[in-house]
Amino acid sequence: MKVIGIDLSGPSNHRDTFLAVFEKKENELSFVKCDGNLSDEDILNEIAALAQVDEVVIGIDAPLSYQDGGGDRKSDRELRKFIVKLGMRSGSIMPPTLTKMVYLTLRGIRLSREISGIVTAHPISIVEVHPGAVMGSRVHPKELSFVLTYKQEIESRNFLLKWLTHQGLKGIPSLVADETHSLDACAAALGAWHWKDSAYSPKWLFPADPPLHPFVYCC
Repeated sequence: MKVIGIDLSGPSNHRDTFLAVFEKKENELSFVKCDGNLSDEDILNEIAALAQVDEVVIGIDAPLSYQDGGGDRKSDRELRKFIVKLGMRSGSIMPPTLTKMVYLTLRGIRLSREISGIVTAHPISIVEVHPGAVMGSRVHPKELSFVLTYKQEIESRNFLLKWLTHQGLKGIPSLVADETHSLDACAAALGAWHWKDSAYSPKWLFPADPPLHPFVYCC
């Protein structure tokens, strides 16, 4: 099984779009690659190639649906409550139709549907994830400060990179911590792995509600 974490940015911001690929080996994920500056076509081609040889599980950090009428989805409200109880900031969960989010939502919806339409030899599954919540719900409470500051401080990213290796993500190169987006892609892969692998379970999960909300949301 290949596990992919995608930290998606808006349609015109390829530079900050990162994809991390891992291969499941027994009870670990072995690092394969982490690339940035990716277009939709780049992402689709990578997934299609991997799915020709193995099952692919994808965690995407972007809204993959929106609430009819605007504002929060029910899942957004529930995840916000969950992370606030952990000590995280409520503002990291934003409504998909918020002005600063709407283009990311547009890309997430389009890309997830394009991925779902890929014809491959092996199954592809998609889950919406929140990398900050993935890490915040698993670190020791005394280590939460690293999650709260990793987008600003390289020291926090370096700590979380080492922490990810203790979670079973092996072989991640140190340069992944240079970018918040590459670190988020790896955390998204962790969330997707724990969602898909029956040996684990998400720390929080909101079920899919098709047709308007066709993907599970978890951390």
